[in-house]
Amino acid sequence: LVLCLICTVCGLTLSGYRQVTAERIENQILLNVQGPKVNLVLEGAENDLLQDRRKITVNGKKILVFIGKKGGKPWAVAYETSGKGFGGTITVMVGYDMAVNNLTGIQVVSHKETPGIGSRVTEEQFTKRFRGLHIDIKFAGEGCPGQIDAISGATYSSHGVCEAIRKSLALYPEIRKVELDS
Repeated sequence: LVLCLICTVCGLTLSGYRQVTAERIENQILLNVQGPKVNLVLEGAENDLLQDRRKITVNGKKILVFIGKKGGKPWAVAYETSGKGFGGTITVMVGYDMAVNNLTGIQVVSHKETPGIGSRVTEEQFTKRFRGLHIDIKFAGEGCPGQIDAISGATYSSHGVCEAIRKSLALYPEIRKVELDS
């Protein structure tokens, strides 16, 4: 009975701490993890990307969309999607220039890939390959588009990034339909 009471009190206390700190943790992730990545993906935006973000519903799923503006008007969007790598889920921030329907860039936000091998998908040598690609790119099977070579020794990781981009491309037409100017 005493042990049950102690466990109940500890469980309720931990639950309370989680609720109290949830918003603070979310803000820290936004500021220190997503913020630097979205600033790289939407380089050239004249606004505060963290301030000008919106949660929108696409296909019944809530997505956090960062809106890049130039001259006060939205010109680009960025949002996260994920793919399955060798070590687990790879989360990728993908940006789109809405005027020309090209990728502005990608950045790997989080991963659990093998250091020195699969983690190479985070390096600029790999991520810069996607910059400027049109949204009509064709993916070869489960792999990357024809013009993108997978990293030698990190094929699963490379394909995980490409899977995340493929998912992002599927959401892009629906996100474009949303009024982002407000």
